[in-house]
Amino acid sequence: MKAEILAIRFIHEGWSRFGIAQVRLADGAVVAREIEDHGNSVGVLPYDPDRRVATLVRELRVPPLFAAGEQVQLEAPAGLIDDGSPEENALREVLEEVGLRLRDLEFVGATYSCASLTTEKLHLFLAPYGWGDLAEEGGGAAGEHENIRIVEMPLAQLAGMADRAELTDLKTLTLVLALRARHPELFGA
Repeated sequence: MKAEILAIRFIHEGWSRFGIAQVRLADGAVVAREIEDHGNSVGVLPYDPDRRVATLVRELRVPPLFAAGEQVQLEAPAGLIDDGSPEENALREVLEEVGLRLRDLEFVGATYSCASLTTEKLHLFLAPYGWGDLAEEGGGAAGEHENIRIVEMPLAQLAGMADRAELTDLKTLTLVLALRARHPELFGA
């Protein structure tokens, strides 16, 4: 027997939808499981291979504020997929958040951000840039109250943060590790 969703009751519908699903498991047991649904997203680590730096953002994330009192989170630029492809949305998010007009995206993978709770599939990319790619001020889309602070950081410092388990955002940690694995020459002396 295969698992199947028997019914879903949504208890909140706003930016996200929160529901409780009645699921018949493969062994026949019927259980309740929570689902959070807000769509898919993109995450991009822009890096300058010549200067060996990456551009990230610091912004408030309310769940870490609630869970641990963290005022800001260091993250790779990211956002929800609106209309268009993951690549188109990745380019838009990076332009909005950090002001870089990127030309090339290197696909890392698409993964569920937390498969036990959310339907979100996160499409991850690495993206080289140079001085001439700074096109706008960045800081986030008008009206979204993101209060983004742009952070340009040496790749060696970012790698050190990953090694010391100081990166608390999973997409950012994944992208830093992917950059190190795919382009180790950027981290050498």
